[in-house]
Amino acid sequence: MEHRIRKMFDDAGVRGWLHVAELRHPSSHVAVDSEEPVPMGSVYKLPLMVAFWRLVETGAIDPAAQMTLHPADRVAGPTGISVLSDPVTLSLRDMVVLMMSISDNTAAHAVLRAVGPGVVDEMCAGLGMPDTHIHGGVVSTFARLVAETGSESLSAAMARISDNDDIAPSGVYDPVTQASTTPEDMARLLRAIWTDRAASGEHCSVMREIMSRQPWTHRLASGFPYDDVAVYGKTGTFGAMRHEAGVVEFPDGSAYTAVVFTQAARADARLPRADAVIGEVAREAVEELHGNQGVREDPHDTGA
Repeated sequence: MEHRIRKMFDDAGVRGWLHVAELRHPSSHVAVDSEEPVPMGSVYKLPLMVAFWRLVETGAIDPAAQMTLHPADRVAGPTGISVLSDPVTLSLRDMVVLMMSISDNTAAHAVLRAVGPGVVDEMCAGLGMPDTHIHGGVVSTFARLVAETGSESLSAAMARISDNDDIAPSGVYDPVTQASTTPEDMARLLRAIWTDRAASGEHCSVMREIMSRQPWTHRLASGFPYDDVAVYGKTGTFGAMRHEAGVVEFPDGSAYTAVVFTQAARADARLPRADAVIGEVAREAVEELHGNQGVREDPHDTGA
C-alpha cells in the first residue's frame, strides 16, 4: 500500500506525507512518512479552533465578544475579510467560522491574538502532539517568507516562490521556523474532536459542524464524491505546498481520519493534479482499511 501511494504521489508530481486511520481503531492505519514535520500552512487554524473553544469553556474568552477589524488589520489572503476595504465588526466565534470555512487569514489572525500562540502550542503538547508548533500563524509565516527571499514586500516574495525558473531558498519550507506539524499529530487531533476528548461534547459538536462548512471539494472531498458520504476538512496552502486534514464518514457508520500533505515539484499556482491526488490517495488508503478490517462496531460508541 505504501508503495502504491508513493507511486501516486510521484505520478502527480508531488512529494507526499499521509496518515489515514479508522477513527475508532487508530491502530488500523496507513502511513507514509507520517511522523515527519511539515510546514502546515492554514491547517494551523484547526488547532487554533480547538484552543479557542477550550478557552470558551473556562470562561477566558467570550465567544460573542464583538471585534472591529479595520483596513490596517488586514492580513493578505484571497478570501473573506482579507479582501474587504471597510471596517468589519463581528463576533470572535463568527471569525472562527470564517477562518475554518473559507480560510480567512484576517479572521484567523484576530482569533490568534485573542487566544495566544503559546496557548495553542501548550494545548497541542497536552493532547499528545509534540511536533505541532504554530509559531505565530500566518503573519509570522509571511514575515519569514519576505526575510528568506530577501524581498521588499509579500507580493514580491510570493512571486519569487511561484517562479519555476527560480529556486526558493531552503528556509522557505523549513518546518523549524514556521507553523508545522506531522500528519500523525493532526490525525490525533481530529480523533480527539470526533470522540469528544479535545473539549466538551458540546463544543466538539460545534467544531465538527464548523468543519462541515468548508466549501472546497477539489482535494480530500474529490476522492469521495457521493451525497451520502460526509467529508469534513481544513485545507492548507503555502507556495508549492497543498494540504488537507479531515474526517470521512460513511452511511454505514464507519469513519476515517485522513491527513494528506503535499509539496509539488512545480511552483504553479494552479496544479489540478496536485490537488486531486490528495483525494485519490486518501480514498486508496480508506479502501485498503475497509477491505482489510471491515466495518467494525465499537460497543462504547453511542453515535455521538
